[in-house]
Amino acid sequence: MFRFLSMAWLCLLAWAGPAQALTAEQALAMAAGDTDERVAAVQQAIVQPDERIAAFLKALADDEVKIVGAGKAAIIVRDGKGIDPATGSEVPVPDDAEDVINNNRMRGEIDTAMAGLALFGKDDAKRLAAAKALTREPDAGRLPLLDKALAQETQPAIKAQLELARSATLLGSEDAAQRISAAQALSLSATPDTRLLLNERVTVEEDAKVKAALQAALKAIDGELAWGERLGAAFSGISLGSILLLVALGLAITYGLMGVINMAHGELMMIGAYATYVVQGLFQKYLPGAFDWYLVAAVPLAFGASALVGAVLERSVLRFLYGRPLETLLATWGISLVLMQLVRTIFGAQNVGVENPAWMSGGVQVLSNLTLPYNRLVIIGFAIAVLLSMGWLIGRTRLGLFVRGVTQNRPIASCMGVNTARVDTMAFALGSGIAGLAGCALSQVGNVGPDLGQSYIVDAFMVVVLGGVGQLAGTVYAALGLGVLNKFLEGWAGAVLAKIAVLVFIIIFIQKRPQGIFAVKGRTAD
Repeated sequence: MFRFLSMAWLCLLAWAGPAQALTAEQALAMAAGDTDERVAAVQQAIVQPDERIAAFLKALADDEVKIVGAGKAAIIVRDGKGIDPATGSEVPVPDDAEDVINNNRMRGEIDTAMAGLALFGKDDAKRLAAAKALTREPDAGRLPLLDKALAQETQPAIKAQLELARSATLLGSEDAAQRISAAQALSLSATPDTRLLLNERVTVEEDAKVKAALQAALKAIDGELAWGERLGAAFSGISLGSILLLVALGLAITYGLMGVINMAHGELMMIGAYATYVVQGLFQKYLPGAFDWYLVAAVPLAFGASALVGAVLERSVLRFLYGRPLETLLATWGISLVLMQLVRTIFGAQNVGVENPAWMSGGVQVLSNLTLPYNRLVIIGFAIAVLLSMGWLIGRTRLGLFVRGVTQNRPIASCMGVNTARVDTMAFALGSGIAGLAGCALSQVGNVGPDLGQSYIVDAFMVVVLGGVGQLAGTVYAALGLGVLNKFLEGWAGAVLAKIAVLVFIIIFIQKRPQGIFAVKGRTAD
């Protein structure tokens, strides 16, 4: 009954015309009394927005309001000085001034009221955010406020959001026809917030016709949101596939060319990630104004650092183990442990954070429940660029010709004058450098730590084997296919079962087609 009377009073105020600025009585009503009375006073005050009302609400939210004169007035106390909320003049602060206590309901009402006041500001973004906040927390007492905002709003997008907020408010109307109309209007807004509102309402609705309208609206919204979820899973799969592609691309070259089972490939990727971290630190210290471009400088350094380490490993250890795959596996596994411990000694055992540049922060809002992060989009584009560069290098350059020749028939290539030892070193350095690029990309989507490479090495080998040893096209198909398959299975069976299902699929596929998706063409030495 009290809520109905307060609504009627607010509607009367809105109809009667502009209200006066904040008065001492209004300030006292918002600060003292029981919660229902204070909530009604706040809702009444913001029907006619005023700067002093906004300032008083801010003071209430910051616990800067006190009651003086044995409950006769409310003042703002800031930095030890008293301020009259109605006039803004300085007033004394009595020793017996009492603090205003705000419970959770009151704080929520104050926050929503402040958001409501933002509906009348000049900033379009803030008005839109305020309209969305009022949509998520509908209250019949704010209907006059929404009507007033609708009457003066000129931006179509904000006006549409205000209409949704009004419809959400009318879901609690006493009139069944208004509730049905509100449900039909909300069915056009396919957002998770709208679905939550309708779900909450349908559980308490007693009118059969209204309940049917609510259920129909929910069905329409669920259909729309399902597309966002499917597209989101597909995008996540492509994003994961692009990361797997970067990790596996270098491995496809080294494993396909030399038959080296390089268990240190993940640690070469880790070196690229830490190289990015070092470049970030240098820019923060010496070039803070150009920090947003540190990633451009980090890319060649990450490639160079990992390529150099790879070349040293190939010349010092791996060249003596060609043709002995088990020994290369054990040797590179030992090297991986050495590299991890070296990084722990230099940088510590804890993960380090690498910040996104400003141009990689945020995302593109495609649907209400689908946002494409800029950092993921950049990584996908980066993977495509690396792939195209690798395709050009392998297919159009002298080094690529030598690599393909040694891959297909090492003895004949050597007889034709190709320095296979140098090709091995350059190819291994190239594969290691690409691993460094993968580490640079991974630093933009998560923390960097000594164990970074361990999370991807097994998946990278699965991609290479599934795609076909030494086949770039197969690596692309396998990486994207496994990424998308894994994400869709995660939504259906969970992360652990999805991993198991993918592994079982790969085992069955390799049993049926041992050469992978694409087999090496031409004659070999075997």
